[in-house]
Amino acid sequence: MGFACAAALLLAACAPAAAPSPQQARAAIEAAMRDSAAGWNAGDLDRFMRVYADDPATSFVTKDGLIRGKSTIAARYAPSFAGGGNSRGALDFTFLDFRMVGPEHALLTARYRLTPATAGGEVVQGPTTLLFRKTDAGWRIVADHSG
Repeated sequence: MGFACAAALLLAACAPAAAPSPQQARAAIEAAMRDSAAGWNAGDLDRFMRVYADDPATSFVTKDGLIRGKSTIAARYAPSFAGGGNSRGALDFTFLDFRMVGPEHALLTARYRLTPATAGGEVVQGPTTLLFRKTDAGWRIVADHSG
C-alpha cells in the first residue's frame, strides 16, 4: 500500500501542468498588454518590450517587411523613447477578439491607438494581431502583425 501511494504521488508530480483556462489566459494576456502600454506611456522601452518573447524567431511585420528577434524589434522602437518619454504619444488598446490556438498559444486581436503628445497632432490607430506563447515568465508575444 505504501509503495502504491508513493508511486501515485510521483506520477502526479511528474504529470504536465494543466493548461490555463481561456479566461485565465485572456486575463493574463490583457494585463500584460496594459503593462506594456504603461511602459510605452512612461517612456520605458524595457517595460514596453517585456511582453515580447526573448527568442530570435519572435517576429514583427512592418510595412517594410518582416523583422525577427526581440532586440531587433526593440531597436526599431528605440528612437521613439528618447528624452524620457515617448515621442509618438500615449498608447492604449481596445481588445477585440481572443482565442486559444492550443494549450500554450493564444491569438489576440486588438486595435491600438496612439494619442499625440501635443495638441493638434493626428491620432494614429490600427489593428494588431498578436500570437502569444505561454512561457515560464508568462504569456509572451511570438508574432506581431500591426498595421
